[in-house]
Amino acid sequence: MNKGVLYAIAAYTLWGFFPIYLKALSTVPAFQITAHRVVWSFVLLTAILLARREVRQLLAVLSPHMLLLYLAAGALLAVNWLVFVWAVVSGFVVETSLGYFINPLVSVLLGMVFLREKLRAWQWLPVGLATAGVLWLTLSLGVPPWIALVLATTFGLYGLVKKVAPLGSLFGLTVETTLIFLPALGFLLLQEGTGVGAFGHADGLTNLLLILTGAVTVAPLLLFSAGVRLIPLSTMGLLQYISPRLQFLSGVLLFGESFSLARGVGFGLVWLALIAFSVENYLHWHKASSKAG
Repeated sequence: MNKGVLYAIAAYTLWGFFPIYLKALSTVPAFQITAHRVVWSFVLLTAILLARREVRQLLAVLSPHMLLLYLAAGALLAVNWLVFVWAVVSGFVVETSLGYFINPLVSVLLGMVFLREKLRAWQWLPVGLATAGVLWLTLSLGVPPWIALVLATTFGLYGLVKKVAPLGSLFGLTVETTLIFLPALGFLLLQEGTGVGAFGHADGLTNLLLILTGAVTVAPLLLFSAGVRLIPLSTMGLLQYISPRLQFLSGVLLFGESFSLARGVGFGLVWLALIAFSVENYLHWHKASSKAG
């Protein structure tokens, strides 16, 4: 199996179980959890570079254009993290799963628009079905599924930036977290100064889990960054169904979130879109393999 595919599967599996980790931090405000993810990720990545003696190598290849590119990636990542963390600790795990169910098709469209990856005729069917699912949820629930839409869009754009970014996974992620480190640290210091900071004032387990947000954040991101550079963006989108399926099961079975008939219809259309997308990709791959043979 392609190494990029293995990296992607591992990343999406870890992300699928991440809501369980975040639920253990539900007493900490979402903004603080997100800031801790940035700060401890920066600390961990910097330690890795220092241990490998690659700091000078990274500094030597940086340019203003590259910094702007990775600042965009870091900003998209920060927004995605914040919305995801808030949704999980607020009891909307099922809706986060919808965002990542939609994201594969967002990735396909972004690849088509920005990378000129052609969309085959039958691939328009799953795109249409997913769109119908989102419209149904909007009409039946009275409001757009904004959590899902924000997560799908920000992570799709993040994947696009990583696809065209020049640095490898470790260097790229280090630059991203470095560029958003100071705002995150400043926010945590401000929270501490106003007496509402959680770190150091919570129980030992909560403090430890906040520190470990760096490790549980960096591991799947490095795998994702490595995978997205090795395989087409459309393939990354196809594999991503692993993560939302695990999140959906966690939301319904572990956390007891409601799943109404209206939601079921909307989700059903999106799932049907992913099935159609998967079948079309398999048939296309099989046809291409037969011709090559």
